[in-house]
Amino acid sequence: MATLDTTRVAAPAGTQDHASYVDWPAIFGGIVLASGVSVVLLSFGAALGLTFTAVSERPGAYAIGMGVGVALWFIWVQVSSFMAGAYLTGRLRKRFYDSTPHEVEVRDGAHGLLVWGGAIIIGALIAASGLGAVTTAIGTTAGATASAVGQAVASGDLLDENGYFADSLLRPAPGATGADDRGPVTGEVLRILANAGTGEVSETDRAYLGSVVAARTGLGEEEATQRVDAVLGSYYEARAEAAEAAETARRVGIISAFLIAASLLVSGAGSYWAATAGGAHRDERVQFDGMLRRVG
Repeated sequence: MATLDTTRVAAPAGTQDHASYVDWPAIFGGIVLASGVSVVLLSFGAALGLTFTAVSERPGAYAIGMGVGVALWFIWVQVSSFMAGAYLTGRLRKRFYDSTPHEVEVRDGAHGLLVWGGAIIIGALIAASGLGAVTTAIGTTAGATASAVGQAVASGDLLDENGYFADSLLRPAPGATGADDRGPVTGEVLRILANAGTGEVSETDRAYLGSVVAARTGLGEEEATQRVDAVLGSYYEARAEAAEAAETARRVGIISAFLIAASLLVSGAGSYWAATAGGAHRDERVQFDGMLRRVG
């Protein structure tokens, strides 16, 4: 069993003890440094596209490799920023000479953990406030959009995410003149597509679409059926791509949440170690030159 060094170091002349062992000014200084370094590095990463949002927008073939790169970058940013703040706190913390060297090391490490926890809380508060602002903006935009859509529907101008496919079906044939009022028919086509859900349009609905297209566009029955098949094929393909994009975004969200938690745990251990290193350099009166090389 390892034995602990219980030898107390004599206090230098003029040193006075204080009521609390927690040096809050040193902790706040470390939190400020850790937050600043993290913001700067994350800003550089965002400029280079090293964000999980950018990963979710990539094709599936590139998402995994890019996700690994973004994860490594994020972990490095978190660990390095927290360790920088914890090291500063270890150097700034005022040592008490009523304890053993081992206890001094534990107290230095505890200050590093307080920097780690404080920086996480501040980051969470900033993120929460930013999310609230985004939510407010989305709510305002949604209200304006709902009003605009209501006016559009009242005027017979129906807009829908599948509207392009409905327009493609009901587009008049070259040289033919389509009906002026396509609003009711367009709405019916959209409801048929929506009723298919994640499956395919039933044969009955498909046949009905063929008759509607033939009646509204001037095409023959065979040409109308070919158009229906072509448009439905494009519709199925677009729906599959949207589902794949949603699944990719879901996976990226899960992976990013796990990596954030893992990087924070690693950062906690790094903060403890960096604070003890700063405390050791404080007691040893270590100096660094202009290139951050240790002198003596």
